[in-house]
Amino acid sequence: MRNIRHSYDGDSDHSAVEHVDLEVYQGEVVCLLGPSGCGKTTLLRIVAGLERVQQGSVTLNGKVVGQAGMRHLPPEKRNVGLAFQESALFPHLSVLENVVFGLESLPARERKQRAMSLLEQLGMERFAQEYPHTLSGGQQQRVALARALAPSPQLMLLDEPFSSLDARLRDQIRDDTLHVLKDVGAGALLVTHDPEEAMFMADRIALMREGRIVQIGTPQELYCTPNDPFVVRFFGEVNELSGVVWQGRVITPVGEVDARGLEDGTLVRVMVRPEALCVKTLDQAPASDHADERNSHVLMARLLGRTSLVHICAHGDDGDETHMHARVPGVFLPCEGQPISLDLDCSQVFVFPVEESS
Repeated sequence: MRNIRHSYDGDSDHSAVEHVDLEVYQGEVVCLLGPSGCGKTTLLRIVAGLERVQQGSVTLNGKVVGQAGMRHLPPEKRNVGLAFQESALFPHLSVLENVVFGLESLPARERKQRAMSLLEQLGMERFAQEYPHTLSGGQQQRVALARALAPSPQLMLLDEPFSSLDARLRDQIRDDTLHVLKDVGAGALLVTHDPEEAMFMADRIALMREGRIVQIGTPQELYCTPNDPFVVRFFGEVNELSGVVWQGRVITPVGEVDARGLEDGTLVRVMVRPEALCVKTLDQAPASDHADERNSHVLMARLLGRTSLVHICAHGDDGDETHMHARVPGVFLPCEGQPISLDLDCSQVFVFPVEESS
């Protein structure tokens, strides 16, 4: 995609997508991630040919399939596979017949072999003669994926394909889908609003806000080196503090933070992920830590399964109290009022000038 801009209902002042450039390589899974209304599905529809290109161009394997005012190749001629939130299977066809449907160009024997091979990869071969209404939602989604992959598309387009499934089933089908996509080697563009899903599925993530890509990179790059406060917030809860840069540092209630590259006197927003806070009760902390704990204490603690969420009251040198959240692995449930010491993992702390902290 090159310089894609798109608006609806002729409203040129309010575009759904604004100047987007994006590439998907063969064998790569790219996730379009962002909140509702940010333009993810619009981009997917433009690539699929369901929307005409208003500005810019779309090229597939070196061939222009959509260009503003010049060319529009219809969806059925783009050799792309489509999978949506609803499986939309043909109710009057069996599972096998649904998957075979788009393979008219192959001999009958090869059609069946291709369909059965994909059903086997997705654990659905024993349901080949069943009809869609007899299947669960997860099983229907697997069949829909097999049908989309059967014609060997150059590119798979998936629009929130797992969002209607319950959590445990969603995890399993994500895993199955990822392995099948990698096995067939097609490029894939996946739309999701779930950051965990994007990190699980994607080789690269394009995070969108208000029609624009804010940052694109590997999951590790977006999580560990975010370029905007929006990126930090989108990947989970964050404690937000304010401070002023002095000699390349910012003093916070939980310790000093590196702010090299920012001028002294700059007002900044310090963003601290809950997992950046290492909480020790005073009976756990070395004696040398006690003098620095400044009467910080526990407000409450809740077990969330794999982690515990600890609400803490952090006391700064100036006497101010700051309510913060810490996320601790495993079962860690100190009592309300328990005095604590705090250490900071600075790799999970991010500093931005206030004028950029929208």
